[in-house]
Amino acid sequence: MMRRFSSAGCRWGRRVFAALTSAALAVSLAVPSLAAGGLEMSTSYPGQTVRAGDELEFSLDFDNSSSFGASVSLSVVSLPEGWSGTFEGDGGEISQVYVKSGENDGAVAFLLTVPADAAEGVYAVELLASGGGMSSQLTLSLTVDAEETGGSALTCEYAQQEGASGTSFTFNTTVQNSTAQEQTYSFSANAPTGWTVSFQPSGESTQVAAVTVDARGSQAMEVVVTPPNGVEAGEYTIPISAISGTESLSSELTVVITGSYTLVLSTPSGLLSFDGSAGRQSTVTLSVTNGGNVDLQNINLSSSTPDGWTVEFSQSSIDVLEAGATQELTAYVTPSEEALSGDYALTLTASNSETSDSTEFRVTVKTETLWGVVGVLLILAAVAGLGYVFRKYGRR
Repeated sequence: MMRRFSSAGCRWGRRVFAALTSAALAVSLAVPSLAAGGLEMSTSYPGQTVRAGDELEFSLDFDNSSSFGASVSLSVVSLPEGWSGTFEGDGGEISQVYVKSGENDGAVAFLLTVPADAAEGVYAVELLASGGGMSSQLTLSLTVDAEETGGSALTCEYAQQEGASGTSFTFNTTVQNSTAQEQTYSFSANAPTGWTVSFQPSGESTQVAAVTVDARGSQAMEVVVTPPNGVEAGEYTIPISAISGTESLSSELTVVITGSYTLVLSTPSGLLSFDGSAGRQSTVTLSVTNGGNVDLQNINLSSSTPDGWTVEFSQSSIDVLEAGATQELTAYVTPSEEALSGDYALTLTASNSETSDSTEFRVTVKTETLWGVVGVLLILAAVAGLGYVFRKYGRR
């Protein structure tokens, strides 16, 4: 038996068929990649060994095997705690990239920062690219090596030195920046009262308060330590530090003062001039003072004189002069018989194996002239003549 369809039923059938066809076409236009291809995001070196503080850059490539381009969203699926990462393109931060059909090499850079306090271990970073019905996930595997972690330091080649008071001590130090960023370090020292500490780059004479050190670089420094005059013998510790925005480096310098050796040669009154006569001996009282903090032994006295002069001492040496003590002695100075009237320079020196002091005296020489002698004789003759006249004629 043959059934017949009404015209209304045919129209209804055609409308259903058209609706199904339109829906299928809409689905095919909305997700063409399901039938046309896929997306792959990759980088040349997804697994790396890094150091704490590193700033890494991964160049991301995209392979679009579909027949048309698509806008792809970029996101970080997972990131270790304390780490940070961003997508960049043309020098700016981005969140999407247009991926044309085919290969797209180096279209995006992923910048990753490893924290400076990252512990050793293996860390995973998950990246996702999705859009146009396509998606791709990329895993970066980063190994933080224990030997590569941190390492910044303030070191000194010879951290302990010794010498006498009044000596300046120079310590050769190095600031090591083991981070992945340039660092500016400010210097400071905690020295005893009266001590001075200065910092200057090696080979330079300019004192500085801070220095900039390149990433993974170092800077050689000279630390000059000067104790105050008269400092007591002993061991002194001077802590120094170099501090940046993220690091605090420190070290300790040690100075051993073996003793303060100081001699002072003068006179009790402080007067450094006297009068003398040609060929005649003059005496000068000298004072020798031990201005240091240790006893001085075998102190010798010497002189530097004009030609023909002689100097002798009441004692030419001092066996022991205690710290802070003063001893007096006499110098016998005889100018040359040919010395003319005028001022002369005479240098006297006190010294031993540790220290010395020289003092210059001004000697004013006065000579007797022939007319002076004649004048004296005439005066004596006149006095004698008057005496004779009074004795002979005085009673008449």
